[in-house]
Amino acid sequence: MKEGFVYILTNRNNTTLYVGVTSNLILRIQEHKEKKDKNSFTARYNLSKLVYYETFQNMGDAIAREKQLKSGSRADKIKLIERENPEWKDLNEG
Repeated sequence: MKEGFVYILTNRNNTTLYVGVTSNLILRIQEHKEKKDKNSFTARYNLSKLVYYETFQNMGDAIAREKQLKSGSRADKIKLIERENPEWKDLNEG
């Protein structure tokens, strides 16, 4: 089965959060940065800064985790990000 990733994006000012899932994290983040779908939520709110991600051995587990994160509060997402990435650096850079 395919590997999966759950990720959280934000904008430059860290004001809006987006939780997504993909089987190819590098490609998916590049698509967000290029605003491949001009009408998407991430394009409209300039969300392309990768601040958190998790890797899973199979896509089913990644999808379950995405649903769990999406159903959680904004405060829970912020705690998760700050525990792993306290400076909110773009993890896609470097």
